[in-house]
Formats: sequence, C-alpha cells, structure tokens
Amino acid sequence: MSCCDFEFGVAASGGQPTDSYSALEEQKLRLAARDMGSGMLQSDFHVPDMHCAACIGKIERGLTALPFVDTARVNLSNKRVSVLWHGARGSAAELMNTISRLGFDPSTFDLEASVISEDRTGRQLLTALGVAGFAAANIMLLSVSVWSGADGTTSALFHLISGIIAAPAIAYAGRPFFRSALKALRAGALNMDVPISLAVLLAFAMSLYEALTGGDNAYFDASVTLLFFLLIGRYLDHRMREKAHGAVTRLSRLGAKGASVLLPDGTMHYHAAADLQPGMRLAVAAGERIPVDGRILSESGTLDRSLVTGESQPVTLTKGAAVEAGTVNMAGQIIVEATRTADQSFLAEVVQMMQAAEHGKARYVRIADRLARLYAPAVHLVALATFAGWMVFGNSWQDALYAAIAVLIITCPCALGLAVPIVHVVGSNRLFANGVMIKDGAAFEKMTAVDTVLFDKTGTLTRGAPAVVVPPQASAAERSAACALAAASAHPFAKAVSQHLGDSQRSIELREVKETAGSGVEAVLAGNTARLGRRDWVLEIAGGSVPPPAEGSEVLFALTGEPAIRFGISDALRPDAVQTVQALNAGGLDIEILSGDLEAPVRAIAAELGVKKFRFGMKPADKVSHVETLQNAGRQCFVVGDGLNDAPALTAGYVSMAPSSGSDVGRLAADFVFTGDSLGAVQLARATGMATGRLVRQNFAIALAYNCIAVPLAMFGFVTPLFAALAMSASSIAVVANSMRLNLMKLPGSKVPATGARGEDRLDSDVRTADKHSARRPSRTLDATA
Repeated sequence: MSCCDFEFGVAASGGQPTDSYSALEEQKLRLAARDMGSGMLQSDFHVPDMHCAACIGKIERGLTALPFVDTARVNLSNKRVSVLWHGARGSAAELMNTISRLGFDPSTFDLEASVISEDRTGRQLLTALGVAGFAAANIMLLSVSVWSGADGTTSALFHLISGIIAAPAIAYAGRPFFRSALKALRAGALNMDVPISLAVLLAFAMSLYEALTGGDNAYFDASVTLLFFLLIGRYLDHRMREKAHGAVTRLSRLGAKGASVLLPDGTMHYHAAADLQPGMRLAVAAGERIPVDGRILSESGTLDRSLVTGESQPVTLTKGAAVEAGTVNMAGQIIVEATRTADQSFLAEVVQMMQAAEHGKARYVRIADRLARLYAPAVHLVALATFAGWMVFGNSWQDALYAAIAVLIITCPCALGLAVPIVHVVGSNRLFANGVMIKDGAAFEKMTAVDTVLFDKTGTLTRGAPAVVVPPQASAAERSAACALAAASAHPFAKAVSQHLGDSQRSIELREVKETAGSGVEAVLAGNTARLGRRDWVLEIAGGSVPPPAEGSEVLFALTGEPAIRFGISDALRPDAVQTVQALNAGGLDIEILSGDLEAPVRAIAAELGVKKFRFGMKPADKVSHVETLQNAGRQCFVVGDGLNDAPALTAGYVSMAPSSGSDVGRLAADFVFTGDSLGAVQLARATGMATGRLVRQNFAIALAYNCIAVPLAMFGFVTPLFAALAMSASSIAVVANSMRLNLMKLPGSKVPATGARGEDRLDSDVRTADKHSARRPSRTLDATA
C-alpha cells in the first residue's frame, strides 16, 4: 500500500495563482496559513491519497522545486503536507496546483475535517472489503464444483457465472486502487496502486479469456480473493495508523468549542473559540473547559490541570493566576480574562508539537526516501523480466503471467515508508501520556548520540517557584518601585520578589522597560533608571553602601545613585532531581550545571545532586560558548533549561528540553517540553529516544528482509498472487505492530503507560466529557447574574 516516485516529466510552474483559483480563494488560502515571521508563511494541506515513503518523496520534491518554497514536509500518519514559503514571491494556489499535478487531491488541512475524512475512508474500505469477501465466497462455491470434476458444459457455465459475479465486484471493490492508479497515470507518474491494479485486472482478464475460449485456467476466485486480501491489508493498515495517531485526534477534541463572553452591560453572548480575542472576559461554568489561555478574575477557582501537569488532583488558584486552554473548571462559575487566541493557546501548542513529531528529516527518513524512490522502475522491470524468463524457459504464457502478477503484488516499499513515522507517532504518544511533548521527530534520533547533559539551575533543577527568605531593609517607596519592576519580568526570581512585595503594589508609571537576558530588568522611573537583577549589573548604577552577598541566591534592586537593596532567595529542588541525575550518571552520561547564579547556591545544589562539574555566574553568551566548546571537542550535548537566558544555549545544543513553566522563548527553542514538576521527564525522554532508535532499526530490518526474501520467491514461482497479497499486507502490519511494542516497554522515568487506564482511557474519558459539555450551548443573550 504505497506510492512510488517515478515521474514522466511533470512540470511545476511557480509564482502566481492559476485560473483554477480565484483571487478570493487565494485570499482564503493565505488566511489559513500561519505567519512565521520575516515574510514566511506555513500552509498545511490534507492529502488523503498518500500511502508511503515514495509519496512523501514525490510531493516534497515537487513542492521544493518551486522557487518560492523553502521547505516541504509530509506527515504520512495524518496525511498532512506542511509547506514553508515566501508569501511575497508565490501563491498558496500554486502549492495546491502543484500537488494536484502530481496526482493527489489536496485540501486545506483541518484536524477535525481530516479525522472525518479518515473515518469516511475507513468505512469505504470496509464496504469494499465486504463486497469482495461476499463475491469471493460465492465464486469459491462455484469453483469447488469445477474442481470436484464437473463435466465440460457445467464447468464452462460455472466459469461464466463466476465471471458475471467477479466483474461488478472487482469494479466496485477495486476502486481504492483503480482511482489512485488513474490519478497517477494522468499526472504522468507511477504509484504503488498502478502495479496492484494491473495485477488484479490481468488476473481477471486472463480468467475471462480462458472462460470465453473454454480454457482450464479461469481463476476468477483467485482474482477476487486477491483483491479481498489486498483490501484486508489496506484496511488493517488504515486502522493501525489511526490507532497510532489517536492521541493527537483525542487531544484536539479536548478544546472547548466556544465560551460565554461577559459584556460591559452585564449580559453574555456565546462566541466560538476561534472568535475569542485577548482582553475578553469569559464566564466558565462548573464542569466546562477553558477555551483559551487566560488569567482568573474571580477571587479563586478550583481546576483540573491534569492535561498540563499530569496530576489528577484538582488545584485551587487565586485571582490573577494563569490558566491554560483545556483545563476544567471543577466548582462554581469563574470569570477568566483571555490572554491568547485559540490558535496560540497551550492546547494548540501541544497539538502542534505532537503533529510535528513526524515531520523531522532524520537520517533514517532520508534513507527510506532514497530506497522508495528506486521502487517504481524496479518493480515493473522485475515483473517484465520474470514474465520473459518464464517464457524463455518454455513455460506457458499463463504460468509466466501469474508469476509476473505475483511479483507486481509482492514488491512493496510501504513497510519502508512506515518504518520511521509510526515509531515517532507511538513515541510521541508515550511521552505525551507522561507530560512530555516533542517538537521534532528527529530529536528521537539525536537522543541516541547524547553523551553530555547540561542543566540550568533556577527553574530547571529547582521548581522555579522561589521565595524571598531574607527580606530587605527598604523604604515604602523602594519596595513599591521594586514591586513594579519585578512585575515586568517573567524570571522566577522576579516573580518571587513581586509576590513578596504584593502588599506594596501601587500605581507606578514605568517607561522604557527592558529585560536583559542573564542580567535582569530595568526601566525609567520618575526620570531615574531602576534595575532589578544580578548583583554586578545592578551595582553598575547604584551608589552608597553595598549590601553583603547572601549565603544563597539573591536579587538586587537599585535606583541610579542610590544604595542597592538585597532580596535573599531560596528555591527547592524538583521531585526526582537526585534520582534522575544519579540515573543519568549511571548511564554513562557526563553531567554539568550551568548557572547565572552565585557560587554558593550553585555549589550547594551541585553537592546535593552529586554533580562534580558546575559553573556559576554565567551569562547567555557564556553558556553558548561552553556548549559550542564541548561540541567542537566531539561531545553531543543535551541542554535542559527554562529561561530567556537559556534560549541561546538550548538552540546551540545538539538536543534540548525545557519545562512548560519556563519562558515562551525557551519553550520555542527546545526540542522537548515537559509539563509536570518531576525532572524524571529528562530520563524518560532519553530512554524513549533510545527505544525508538532500536525499533526504527528493527523496522528497517523487517522491511528489507521481507523484500530480499519475498521477491526472489515470487520470481521463481514459489509464491502465488494470493500469497503475495497476504505477504505484502503482513509486512506493513508487522512494522506497525513492532512499533506499537513501545507502548509495552518499561521505560525509566515513565509513570503513565501510553495505553491503559491512566493513558488513552483517561484521554477518552476527557473527550467524552468535552463532547458532552460542548453539546450544551447557552442562549445568545444571558444575564450575567443568572
């Protein structure tokens, strides 16, 4: 069940919309694209008739040949094509036209629509399978009579009746193959369904010829049963891919369809989730899901944040606390102010990261692409050579044709096409069940080469929820100014200062607010520069006496020419931090701590964790320089950090990870993001990467062994077309089944299996709950006090 890449010279023009798309349609396609900045757009298309690695190669090469396309990536599991292109130099319509010219039917990608399309495809395959099975059973009954010694007239009659049954059955049940083959031929290309269709039609045509001429080789039962087995393989392949990709589908359905927006006059109007904008006040009833990221305006609220943290225990959040899309309000109506749109929410980010897991162009994917590219010319040449060889050695043309049909059926690169993406889908689902998201499937492969782990301290090894333990000696004005400046920063230490000085909050106008990574935040306050951050950076503007260094972590605040004041900070280690570091050490990895904090707290954390190598007082450039030095020396660095100051190092690392509680820049720079408090996610990500590497190699071995054994057997006549159909389906199913074994493996750091009562069953329960609540629609106008 795969498509190959053998094209007869399909030209791809580029640049402007063609006549097949109007200016309005082009505008709609552009609106559906994501703005990636710097004039780049990302368009996502649903292409349901892709089947294998060769389809991937054909589409990617066809799109990247366009002068305005930067990259094109195909997600085989959910039939998605993602194209990054220059918006000013080309058109989205030309992208659609190019895919169409290659023999496929693209449409704008929508996850729910793609799920509906896949469900429809499954039903169509099942119906075709039923028709083929019914016809095969009836023809087989007639064939038994022929085989039992029926006389010539009866045998000829039964052959004709079998042909009458077989013709409409093949015409209907063979449509999934015939349509795909016809599209490919019209596009001037060959795909896997071309030899399959050719084999089925040749088997039927030969049987029809024999029946009409009174021959003995009318095997209508074989031709219909062949189609029946092919459909079994394609349907099982479809269902297993659907199973592997199920977590993304279920997760996408957890988002609320909309919310009641509280208006200034006290009434509420229902808005779809896509129409919600930052600043809107949303009324979320008990049991409903929060549709977009926001912050609580009510005095308090009890929420189920298991989607975010992995912990099933509800938590109580107070006024001003941030909440994420997909979390559930457990008790009483709360008012939430939207801070992001639905497509920028936490839930949307998680779905995008999980979908992106299959897009990475790892080394194994490139190998599969090259092998699949050779398939099309090879299979037809081998089938032709088989037919010619049998004829040369004196065999009948019927026997030679049956051997050629077996070759056409049995040679299939489908297993190669599934070898990598299915493992990545299952691996990303396993990680998601444990609160870890992966942004690029290539990160799995990178994990297998890691030999050094570099940890940031604050917010990474520690919880990132520090508290002020040594309050400063400061005036009310200084406390108020420090509180205002701390509120302008997302750094955990600044949050601790802001929380500590909450009772000092008053209206203060800050101008020219600027946060410097690795140093702190500064602003102009009543004409004077104010700074909050590192000791050396703050002391550059301070005057008067210098506060003594703290025994632990600290933050300083000062106005220009004024004495600095000091906040002593303390932060606890994350759960499992000690066990995780010990396990990584036991696995032969070199561990280092890179921190911008003072020596004393960094040394104390290193001693508690048993880490011998640590560096303190490091700025972002220092961290990047150290990472590059290690990698230039041949080390492969796994960087784990959370803050704005860690983003350059996360990007410089061979592979990287960040907590979801960290800065937006840090999350965007990382390959993995973990949502819980436990640092065991680091160990789990590495263990999953190692396991996926083993499974990918096993899948390649299965695919190559199948072709090396099956093709020679078919050429020498040891395999019938029926057995070839079974073998072809079995090779794909074996690869998918082998990949699914990852769900059963016991991986270090894993607390929740990918399947079972706490994995998929929990997601299914959440989806049912979400569907139940989304079915409830408030009236168009409601009284806010009702």
